[in-house]
Amino acid sequence: MSDIAEDRIEVDYRINIGDPTEVAHAIRVEQTIEFPFDLAPEWIQQQVVGQVESIDGHNVTISYSPGVAGGGMTQLLNVLWGNVSLFPGVRITDLRLPDSYLDSFRGPRFGVSGLRRLLNAPAGPLICTAVKPMGTSSQDLGKMAASIAAAGFHIIKDDHGLADQPWARWKERVRVIADHVNEANEQAETNALYMPSLNVPADRIHDAAHEAKSIGARALLVLPGVSGFDAMRTLADDDSLALPIMAHPSFLGSNVVNPDQGIDHGVLFGTLMRIAGADISIFPNYGGRFSFSPKECARIQDKCQAPLGNIAPSWPSPGGGMTLDRLTELTDFYGEDVALLIGGALHRGDLATNSRAMVEALSDQ
Repeated sequence: MSDIAEDRIEVDYRINIGDPTEVAHAIRVEQTIEFPFDLAPEWIQQQVVGQVESIDGHNVTISYSPGVAGGGMTQLLNVLWGNVSLFPGVRITDLRLPDSYLDSFRGPRFGVSGLRRLLNAPAGPLICTAVKPMGTSSQDLGKMAASIAAAGFHIIKDDHGLADQPWARWKERVRVIADHVNEANEQAETNALYMPSLNVPADRIHDAAHEAKSIGARALLVLPGVSGFDAMRTLADDDSLALPIMAHPSFLGSNVVNPDQGIDHGVLFGTLMRIAGADISIFPNYGGRFSFSPKECARIQDKCQAPLGNIAPSWPSPGGGMTLDRLTELTDFYGEDVALLIGGALHRGDLATNSRAMVEALSDQ
């Protein structure tokens, strides 16, 4: 085994099935040449095939030449979790990328400091919610959004399931909600960002993003598990668009919920989201209606904000069954650089009153 070179991509795997040495060899070949190792020329065996750097029980580190991941975000994902995603009992537990490789990615356009400047929010958590439920008319969604914006929320997003349904067509909904939010901002002297959901057909996503901006939306909600991580990256990198992006975890859960299979929570919702340009990464908070633990949530927060070459830190955004009485607990747990996402709980009673109460409670901390 060789010393780990500084300019190589390093992936830690936990192998929960079979002989870790044999499985590690299978992974390093499968994730690169997908060809009988003994039939490959010697230079390919040494320079192209992944190298097993260490084996410690069931924990294995394999390094890959950055050249293997040439091709940007799509090939990086393919190298990390391509065919090996079909192996039972294998989980990515950590990922380290050399700065020389990270330099090819722009990452979040705004990140933590950029969003604070945009929102004129120099301190404290960001306060976020979604307009819902599906089936509500565009006008009623707009009225909800106006009440929330006037209360002082920072971010009002579409619920992730809002697409182009017959009761609230996409273009009409975006225009109506954007108009309501922007008018409320002007009257109340607030600065809420409205984020329409871009879960539209693939051939429309870029046009839809620009159309949303042209009719008043000031940020975007993207579902990279559905639309693709690289589709999100292209939106984040588009200088003619230049809008903040919030990433929703829809379709990604099966990558993390099995502790013996998949991808580490922090790598998926932290590292990979940042590389793909998400300014804010939504994930299920501990103690809600999903199964994430405090340790897993802390791991996501760490990977959202840990050094990653020149890529800016992003906002962790815990949600999923959040309630108003947990605000102090959550700010104690996550600190100030967190985008707290509370949805349905705001609607238990008067929406405007609950929204103001949340803003006031966080302002008093």
